[in-house]
Amino acid sequence: MDTKILGYRRPNGRLGIRNHVVILPVDDLSNAACEAVAYNVAGTLALPHPYGRLQFGKDLELHFRTLIGAGRNPNVAAVVVIGIEPNWARKIADGIAETGKPVAYFGIEGYGDLKTIEMASRKAKEFVQYATSLEKVEADLKELVVSFKCGESDTTSGLAGNPVAGVVGDRLVNMGGTVIFGETPETTGAEHILAKHFATPELGKQYLKIHREYMELIESKGADLLGTQPTQGNIAGGLTTIEEKALGNIQKAGKTPIVGVLEPCEEPKDPGRYFMDTSSAAAECITVMMAAGATLHVFITGQGNIVGNPIEPVVKISANPHTCSTMSEHIDVNVSGVLMRELSLDQAADKVINCIIKTARGRFTDAEALNHKEFVLTRLYPSA
Repeated sequence: MDTKILGYRRPNGRLGIRNHVVILPVDDLSNAACEAVAYNVAGTLALPHPYGRLQFGKDLELHFRTLIGAGRNPNVAAVVVIGIEPNWARKIADGIAETGKPVAYFGIEGYGDLKTIEMASRKAKEFVQYATSLEKVEADLKELVVSFKCGESDTTSGLAGNPVAGVVGDRLVNMGGTVIFGETPETTGAEHILAKHFATPELGKQYLKIHREYMELIESKGADLLGTQPTQGNIAGGLTTIEEKALGNIQKAGKTPIVGVLEPCEEPKDPGRYFMDTSSAAAECITVMMAAGATLHVFITGQGNIVGNPIEPVVKISANPHTCSTMSEHIDVNVSGVLMRELSLDQAADKVINCIIKTARGRFTDAEALNHKEFVLTRLYPSA
């Protein structure tokens, strides 16, 4: 299989397969200004969100990591940052500037919306003309950082969809690529099995510590997650316990060793397969993986999830023939043939890899074509 792809070589050497100029709000108060700039200047992408005021501690750190990571992602060519206050806007811009890509920041205080929008629009126009002058270069598939998640899972997910994803991940790793998966809550009941997949006992213990802290958090709230984990959709699809769900979920781990444990938004330092401590919420999980530098996402769905991301293209695969029929506009790769014994896991993985290559060469995924741009930040604490 020809694994040559086309992408944009960034100043720090990383390869992007999209070429976005992002208008990034620091806080919810700056959404309107960012959206006005995006309206004024063709080829820009605003990323409105509801947070950024009076956050503190680890919650604030994660907020900064997510926004900085979004700007650093190789699928982004340049960034305009807008905040109500200039200091936080500058902090985010400085983090993005480390990549060498063009970035500018603006504070609304002391100028007001109209002047800020004017100044930011002029800079955005300059950045769009810079980005559209860039030419694609030939590269290899192994240069992508590919993230994986499943959602709206059912029995077909564990029996076929996730095992296919595991094979895909193994192939990418064996090529010398980088793969990220996570969903800490959805490993519950299979954590003792997953821990054995790590490259060293120490890494396995690090993962188990993260999982134990998650369980302690749930228990400290006196919460019963039935109906949340597994979800109502999971239950309708035949997954009646979290253990059943987890045993299917960890099939994405494949057979190659897991070489690292990442915090949300943490960039992998070397090639290999990584576990990231993430929520199981689809858009939140993809967002933190994107902020860690993932340039393409493979999303496995059973009952039919429709999530996308504005920066990281999302390739959806399903092994549920009913979903592939009734929600065909959302499913990039139909691997239901595995269950009907018409496809082997390797043949199904071929189909997924082929779709990844086409996407990396410029093909829009279904989520992109349907304008799914879910940019959802993870929140840890209430506001101060």
